[in-house]
Amino acid sequence: MKIVIAPDSFKESLTSLEVAAEIETGLKRVWPDATYVKVPMADGGEGTVRSLVDATGGEIVKVEVSGPMGDKVLASYGLLGDKRTAVIEMAEASGLPLVPRDKRNPLVATTYGTGELIKDAIARGVEEIILGIGGSATNDGGAGLAQALGVRFINFGGALIPDLIAGGDLDDVQAVDMSQVEPGLAGVRISVACDVTNPLCGETGASRVYGPQKGATPEMVAQLDRNLEHFAHVIKRSIGADVADRPGAGAGGGIGAGLMAFTNATLKRGIDLVVEATRLEEHMRGAQLAVTGEGRLDAQTPFGKTPAGVAAAARKQNVPVVAIAGGLSEDAPAVFAHGIDGLEAATAAPMSLDEAMAKARENLQNAGERIARLIVVGQRMAR
Repeated sequence: MKIVIAPDSFKESLTSLEVAAEIETGLKRVWPDATYVKVPMADGGEGTVRSLVDATGGEIVKVEVSGPMGDKVLASYGLLGDKRTAVIEMAEASGLPLVPRDKRNPLVATTYGTGELIKDAIARGVEEIILGIGGSATNDGGAGLAQALGVRFINFGGALIPDLIAGGDLDDVQAVDMSQVEPGLAGVRISVACDVTNPLCGETGASRVYGPQKGATPEMVAQLDRNLEHFAHVIKRSIGADVADRPGAGAGGGIGAGLMAFTNATLKRGIDLVVEATRLEEHMRGAQLAVTGEGRLDAQTPFGKTPAGVAAAARKQNVPVVAIAGGLSEDAPAVFAHGIDGLEAATAAPMSLDEAMAKARENLQNAGERIARLIVVGQRMAR
């Protein structure tokens, strides 16, 4: 019997590989001779780098880059086992957690460091970059990232705007100069993990929807929105890219727009990128069971979360799927309509979150065993 174990991480508790290992231990109590294939998963958000590095036998690369406020930070990204693919999380270089709460200000925050990570990956010869753009501290439309990759911005005085451009500087951009762009950029395919469809500007744009959580006051939100609108007009006039209203342009403080304008990036659902990178559908071939999971499972799980992506891959091979969650909400049974055949809570008794996290390994082992024993009961009943 072949069993594929493909869970997400349990945030602040265990990585996806650790979750998979504990579930395997529990299943082996019942099926010691089965073949187990562990595929660490993620949905394109936090933990994606570690999951894909673990899944492919890759490595973590550390690079000193400019943080969101211009100070130097040590950021990490993943180089996958094929040595041709890099996985970068924007939050590592330009993330909100890098800025103390009392210093958060998207008018002066920049994505320059994220561009430096991309540049480093290109220098290592990668052919594809998977980029997660959640958790940013920025609202610069991807201008900082573009600068790091050689795009130059000219102000109304005809002078070059210096590096580390930020959201508050965009109204001073008069033209875009692409003549010194990183030569290797055109040969690298960039796939952006993006599950939102916000446009760049307006009521549902980057500034109004996400600006306040990055420290923007109502006055700053209005300024940032005007600046992004101006920036989009300049981009269209200078290089012919019309990105303002494209779905996802407002993601990551507008970095979605910048990536579409200045690189060959395409925006895709995060879970779809991870399924492809891990070759999950290939692993499902010949399996009799797939086990997935995440920290909390609810009615939103079918919409871009890891268990839903695993279920979709399993369904193509007619493999039944059971999901284990740290917590199950009352509306969790909604997932049954989306390819998940069974549910199990990791915790078998009421307990606090702290206790559940402390006992996560034991809980997952026991949940794995419970799943296996219930399946054995079903097999006996079918005889």
